[in-house]
Amino acid sequence: MSNETLTLASYAAGIRLADIPAEVVARAERLILDFVGNIVRGGFETDSAPALRALVEKAGFGAPGPCTVIGEARGYGPAAAALLNGAFGHSLDFDDTHAASSLHPSAPVIPAALAAAELTGASGADFVAAVIAGYEVCCRLGLALDPTRHYARGFHPTATAGTFGAAAAAGRLLGLAPETMVAAFGVAGSQAAGSLQFLANGAWNKRYQVGAAAMNGLLAALLAAEDFHGSSAAIEGEHGFLKGYSDGADPAVAVAGLGLHFETLRIGLKPYPSCRYTHAALDGLLALRAEHTLKACDIQQVDIGLHRNGIKLTADPLPEKRRVRAVVEGQFSMPFTAAVALDQGRFGWDDYRRLGDPVLDALSDRITVFADPRLEGRSHPFGATLRLTTPKGIFERTVPDPSGEPETFPDDAALRAKFMTLSAPVIGATAAGALADAILILSRTDAVTLKTAASAGR
Repeated sequence: MSNETLTLASYAAGIRLADIPAEVVARAERLILDFVGNIVRGGFETDSAPALRALVEKAGFGAPGPCTVIGEARGYGPAAAALLNGAFGHSLDFDDTHAASSLHPSAPVIPAALAAAELTGASGADFVAAVIAGYEVCCRLGLALDPTRHYARGFHPTATAGTFGAAAAAGRLLGLAPETMVAAFGVAGSQAAGSLQFLANGAWNKRYQVGAAAMNGLLAALLAAEDFHGSSAAIEGEHGFLKGYSDGADPAVAVAGLGLHFETLRIGLKPYPSCRYTHAALDGLLALRAEHTLKACDIQQVDIGLHRNGIKLTADPLPEKRRVRAVVEGQFSMPFTAAVALDQGRFGWDDYRRLGDPVLDALSDRITVFADPRLEGRSHPFGATLRLTTPKGIFERTVPDPSGEPETFPDDAALRAKFMTLSAPVIGATAAGALADAILILSRTDAVTLKTAASAGR
């Protein structure tokens, strides 16, 4: 046992913005911008939002408080704000992805950090540093789990590893000492939960369990701050997180290069509001469609090869994935997302209105998805192979990496365009623009004031 829990706890407790490379700070601000756009639109438009708001009120923690649910004028208590921001921000499935660990780091981390920052009156610099601490903890734990084996056991790493990332971010802002952060991780280990069973019926569990991870990580840090005695060695222990949640975990991976190598720089952004395993295929299909001026009626057969993780999430069982009728089902359907892209030459959030469209059903029947062994053993599992059969010929392409990865990270203009597309319909263009400006200078501000900027439209 090499005490990875204490190592990660000491890192998260002691991280300071001055010790973080400028490029990492700038990347974190842009990841925050992207996720905030998801919160605003997700809280306004998604089908599960009314139930989540009702839960907060009926469960008795909807009383006014100092914390922001972005896009709303009223204040919430910290637990409610973390839950709602996390669930809303993950509802579109348009939030960022750390490919190597196959999780969405912002969804649990930012809501916990924001609630803790508003609770403590933290500076923007401390907030950004805490977010980076949370990113590093949850991404490294996701890597240590071995995401393929973690998925194989039916776990959702954004919610499981994400609980620790949320605790790290909140604990940093609460000023926890290393040994107190260990206690926070001990409590987080009892609350880390997330099941892939939502795939069976397009359930809303996925977004809820990520919001719960943000809330539970925050609560773990708050408990530790009150000298609650949490379990030790919660990560590497005999009954700890890594041994309990994976058949092939490597604890050393969680701390390798800690403080020198930043996983934050390996977080990518999504160009499409669907499971990341669909994105390389969508990139390739859209490119082939444009290059060969194809229309849906030209498509005789589409064969899409994915990594086995992608098959589990987006193509199994294939007949059911061809007949999705709910948004979550569509987000995790390679046939549906591919059919939309091929039919209209684009794919965005508003296209879920086409669920059940007979044109897309007919096209989905001509789409086959298979596990391609050529995509195994790569640095991450998000590539795709494509074969389109048309009257014009057979067109093939391999897309090893989806767009939006760190090597093709969008520039600020593209980032702002996505943010405005998501947030302006809810809070108005003026408020959305001001919110974007505020986020991109967070590390240089004395306080985190997203409520003022974001509440104009609601």
